Amino acid sequence: MKLSLNPEYARNHLFVTVLMAGLSAWFAFDGLVKYPSTPARDLYATIEGAQPPDAMTEAQLEAFKAQKTKTQYGFAVLAFAAAAVVGLRLLGSARFRLEFDDDGFTYAGRRVPYSGVTSVDARLWEKKGIAKVHFKGGSVVVDAWHHRGAKEFYKMLPTPIDTAAKI
Repeated sequence: MKLSLNPEYARNHLFVTVLMAGLSAWFAFDGLVKYPSTPARDLYATIEGAQPPDAMTEAQLEAFKAQKTKTQYGFAVLAFAAAAVVGLRLLGSARFRLEFDDDGFTYAGRRVPYSGVTSVDARLWEKKGIAKVHFKGGSVVVDAWHHRGAKEFYKMLPTPIDTAAKI
């Protein structure tokens, strides 16, 4: 058997990735195209929902426009960064490979018999479905939210489980 990407996890993270990428494009369009082409007085009225005060000078309106345009750049960068982080995390989960059977498991191209497991940190298993399996020369973290089959793999691990091991 092998762990496979949880479709619900994948859908949720793909949705957030696409949403953040879309917001990034929207903010970038506003900052690069829409705001620069809009007169400062009109931009103020659009954003604030009222005409600028009579005492506001053209220089102040231009400063307002510059600040709002710069803010759109910042939002575009932040939304793009969020899309990248979530998307790369999803990609990492999709590329994760762990196969197991009655005798042991294979991770990172290495076969580990269950007798080679030195400890299992299960402090987060009951609450979050996360366990860190330590074996000679390495460790692997399994997460039941990210991958189907994690619960079945966990049941195959030797007992007693060391819940005091450090993560």
